[in-house]
Amino acid sequence: MKNVRGTEALLLSLLEEGVDTIFGYPGGTIMPLYDELFDYKDRFRHILVRHEQGAVHAAEGYARATGRVGVCFATAGPGATNLVTGIADAMLDSTPLVCITAQVTLDKLGTNFFQEADMISITIPVTKWSYQITKASEVAGVMAKAFYIAKNGRPGPVLISFTRNAQLEMTDFAYAFHKPVRFMERSQNLFKFSLIDKACEMINRSDRPLMIIGQGVILSGAEKEVIELAEKGHIPIASTLMGISAVPSSHPLFTGNLGMHGNLAPNMMTQACDLIIAVGMRFSDRVTGDVTKYAPNARIIHIDIDKAELNKVVRADLPILGDAKTVLEQMITGVLFKDRSDWMDFAREKWEMENASVIDRLLEIKEDTVSMAQVVDEIANAGGGDAVIVTDVGQNQMFSARYSKFNKSRSLITSGGLGTMGFGLPAAMGAKLGVPERQVVAILGDGGFQMSVQELGTIMQSQIGVKIVILNNSFLGMVRQWQELFFDKRYSFTSMVNPDFLKIAEAYEIPAKRVVRHCELKDAVREMLECPGPYLLEVVTEREENVFPMVPSGASLDGIIY
Repeated sequence: MKNVRGTEALLLSLLEEGVDTIFGYPGGTIMPLYDELFDYKDRFRHILVRHEQGAVHAAEGYARATGRVGVCFATAGPGATNLVTGIADAMLDSTPLVCITAQVTLDKLGTNFFQEADMISITIPVTKWSYQITKASEVAGVMAKAFYIAKNGRPGPVLISFTRNAQLEMTDFAYAFHKPVRFMERSQNLFKFSLIDKACEMINRSDRPLMIIGQGVILSGAEKEVIELAEKGHIPIASTLMGISAVPSSHPLFTGNLGMHGNLAPNMMTQACDLIIAVGMRFSDRVTGDVTKYAPNARIIHIDIDKAELNKVVRADLPILGDAKTVLEQMITGVLFKDRSDWMDFAREKWEMENASVIDRLLEIKEDTVSMAQVVDEIANAGGGDAVIVTDVGQNQMFSARYSKFNKSRSLITSGGLGTMGFGLPAAMGAKLGVPERQVVAILGDGGFQMSVQELGTIMQSQIGVKIVILNNSFLGMVRQWQELFFDKRYSFTSMVNPDFLKIAEAYEIPAKRVVRHCELKDAVREMLECPGPYLLEVVTEREENVFPMVPSGASLDGIIY
């Protein structure tokens, strides 16, 4: 047992939890913690971001790429409130974070003291747990509980508010890992084996089953079990946006990603299937379209670790509460092979339709222009499917999801549930720091890039070797697409006058190049990927390119436009 200040107790707790990287921004109220960190700078890698929102998104990228808990620091008041968007993003996308924010001293709480903000009340709706440490003796126990809650059950963010007096007080430090919270421990293995038998019976009797996988497969490490079950039963697989990369793009049973801007085959298969096996996904509106017309011929097996997701949006014929990996392991033994060649032929037919109506047209070479689809396709071909692709939100996101190739899990990092513009650049920084051995490419729109452009300073200072691709169409592209299709081309405040991105990159000492014609693209992508450090590639793309197929908001999957 060691007698230490509250600040040192917190840093020692982080070391006990295996934390090696912290994203943060110092300020007045958190200064004691940063002063303590000065003596621990050889044991932690602290990344000084340029805005607190950059810190939380970078922590998200780190967590998503590694599977570990992301950690960020911010001072009181505006520093803390600047984290809220990223915390909400992490909550909706089940990303494990522990966010440490400073707070005024205990005796000043509730007095409207300088930079006082009630972070507990602010963050309760968007965290798994929020807690305010008011005395140093609480630190070790609270931090152990925070990490346990963040990473167990359905992962998510935790916020710890650290009062200044608790930072400065002395305490006896002894660390003990948190004992399981009963409901979390039970939820992982609560399913009854009779449900497994019933699920296997439903699968074996099905002629047209479709397995839909979400991010829960990645979070539970169930990628191998998904493939094994699909191969054993000859079952096609489709992915939600957040589940992309759990199964290699090239796998013969993988039919693509589904939803609003998903592939034609899995969307049409959803409407034609007789059984859906939903694993670790939440039936988002972006996946289902009009719920009343969703999968009209299908019975549904829904496997999820979060009881709140079962029967929340779509009523399942067989809801199974449990960890995806554990449940699938039990199901594999009971599933029998069934020749479903006709069903796979249906998928191939729809892929051929999409190739003819959408893909061939978007990838058709025009000498004086470049399409976003061509840029993503070129990056995919040059990277061989091994890169981590991090996107912002909008057309860049959907083109990246549709035209990238993935060989490994945890290879697409994007903001799914909240749809946060400005996410891409800092998340890519965190991902690269988490998996430095992998190529990390941030594919961004000109709008989203400018929401976090200041993080180029972080990349410069910390020499983070992320590759940045700006798809510049001088529009807020996805909003413009909706305005074209549903608002009579009334482009209300979506046209953008942009700065010279190359000059900005030069100011941050980042090599950069601009591409305006297709003949320049291949060499530019190769140069970017071969550059040993950070690199910025701006591609001036067609101004009014649209992402298809598309399911209009509120329409059924049968109403897909392609």
